[in-house]
Amino acid sequence: MKVLFIGGTGIISSGCAPLAVERGMELYLMNRGQSIRPPAAGAHLLTGDIRERESALRALGDHTFDAVVNWVAYLPEQVEMDLELFRGRTDQYVFISSASAYQTPPRRLPVTEATVLDNPFWQYSRNKIACEERLLRAYREEKFPVTVVRPSHTYAPSYLPVEGGYTVLERMLRGEPVVVHGDGTSLWTLTHHTDFARGFLGLLGNSHALGEIFHITSDEWLTWDQIHEMIAQAAGTQVKIVHVPSEVIAAFDAEWGASLLGDKAHSRVFDNQKIKRAVPDFRAVIPFSQGVKEIVAWHQAHPQACKVDAAFNRTTDRILAAMRGVRPGEG
Repeated sequence: MKVLFIGGTGIISSGCAPLAVERGMELYLMNRGQSIRPPAAGAHLLTGDIRERESALRALGDHTFDAVVNWVAYLPEQVEMDLELFRGRTDQYVFISSASAYQTPPRRLPVTEATVLDNPFWQYSRNKIACEERLLRAYREEKFPVTVVRPSHTYAPSYLPVEGGYTVLERMLRGEPVVVHGDGTSLWTLTHHTDFARGFLGLLGNSHALGEIFHITSDEWLTWDQIHEMIAQAAGTQVKIVHVPSEVIAAFDAEWGASLLGDKAHSRVFDNQKIKRAVPDFRAVIPFSQGVKEIVAWHQAHPQACKVDAAFNRTTDRILAAMRGVRPGEG
């Protein structure tokens, strides 16, 4: 099977690409060649910018594919260009949406693929919804062979899945407090990118996936306090948690606040029966207690990638000072 990944070196796709090659897929990666992550060994590289029509056409040449996956489409105008580029060029087009598109806050759990799409808090999610609507309309009107996949919070060894990333771990190691939104007890789902890959690759070339929507997540549910405690434990340290209302965080940092109010501040538990029916051998097997050890080990092995975000640190300190009722530098 000949497959094109547009992107292919990101957090989620870097778990899928090596497994695709291992399973014997003829994998092509189309990107600008600027990722910090190396491409999967054995993949063919097409250098081009999917955002620039002429660049994309030059990179694609006369290639046709059994499946095309766009990992980096975020706006309706981007999927509109993909419709133009890939009509007649692929038997399946997979759009990577987001589980944050689901109703927020959710009225009931677990979330299924039939849960209504409605996120008034986060423009990112609303853009993904608009992309889905355009592609599904193309499926209804012209049988454009689309499959929609909604990942939830998926991580890799190079990515610590908390706001601030490595900077939060560095604060823990220095004995500094870290911010956890709300009271730390809302439930969250974290999925290792290789677990995601096992479900995802089973959809490629799967005729039952055309015109369908799937989310692919772990079945493990953790509180945000547990997540931070596991990070500290894996790093051999202790964590000092300060609980802060999401609305307060949003007042200090609009982007951080939007990702909370539009996603992470609300419990998310998923029903994965649909992906398990479509891909019977799919099962998420890596608990976060194991995955976070991989994250810590990766950062210890790549000190050059351990960059502290000074702006995030300043924002965190301002929030903590506000919670103490003092201004930074006064106490």
